[in-house]
Amino acid sequence: MKKVLIAYRLKPEGLHELTGKYAVTLPIEKSYFSREEVLEMIPDFEVLVPNFSFYTDKEMMERGTKLELISNWGVGFNNIDVDYATRKGIAVTNIPDSTREPTAEFAFGLLMAAGRRIGYYDRKLRTPEGVSWGAYAEAGLPVYGKTLGIIGMGRIGQALARRAVASGMEIIYHNRNRLDRQIEELYNANYVTLDRLLCTADYISLNAPSTKETQHMIGERELGLMKPTAVFVNTARGDMVDEHALADALKKNKIWAAALDVFENEPHILPELLTLDNVVLTPHAGTKTMEDRINMSIEMSRNIVGFYEGTYPVSRVN
Repeated sequence: MKKVLIAYRLKPEGLHELTGKYAVTLPIEKSYFSREEVLEMIPDFEVLVPNFSFYTDKEMMERGTKLELISNWGVGFNNIDVDYATRKGIAVTNIPDSTREPTAEFAFGLLMAAGRRIGYYDRKLRTPEGVSWGAYAEAGLPVYGKTLGIIGMGRIGQALARRAVASGMEIIYHNRNRLDRQIEELYNANYVTLDRLLCTADYISLNAPSTKETQHMIGERELGLMKPTAVFVNTARGDMVDEHALADALKKNKIWAAALDVFENEPHILPELLTLDNVVLTPHAGTKTMEDRINMSIEMSRNIVGFYEGTYPVSRVN
């Protein structure tokens, strides 16, 4: 029986596919195993299940002499040294299906919250000074009829586009590769260069994967290209944005607002961001509903079963 080590406490409802077939170990009395605990246990396991905040590096894989599979509990896999896993002959999988719709849903919610100032109004109404009820004071920005620029038009980017089109937005996008014409026509989406997107879009959503090439892809220069009325949304990964440059742009009103679900050094948030009224902050919660988190566990489990038994398709990234 293959042994599976799950680093994070997951609900049993999502792990039924493993019951009776695999020997599963996961934390019971606390939320997660520490790195030191996993390093101590990993030599006995064929499968490791990290989540998006648990980094699986060369040291972990060297200690895991029996490791055959790293089944990531997340769609992004920048928390895993995939290149080293490949050299070691260890398969790496992710869960793109269960994360697509909830992440796109949350991204559009953040877009609305930042543009229409929903979070700002809610916070201010709870304070003694309150918020102006005047006809024009502290007004937000419209969404209908505006242009959404999507950086990374993959599964999540397209799911976001579908919601935006339904809300009357125009779509432009930038991708490593241009999409097929049929897909573009679904959203009436126009492919543009990154600089053109940054200069043109009223709302900009970052949905690309985190790689060495995309680290700090949004920095001082890119923020400087955006409209002063632009709203920037990030539900991808925090290391793709220079947070200091973003905080400076927000503070100096070089862009109008931002909404961030991911950060460079989670769970730490840059203190300057916490002081600004023109940024919406959420705790990496794009998939954080009970139903979606259980669906993530089901997809993760099926990657394991599919890898060993061939009964399900496996979402491999190497």
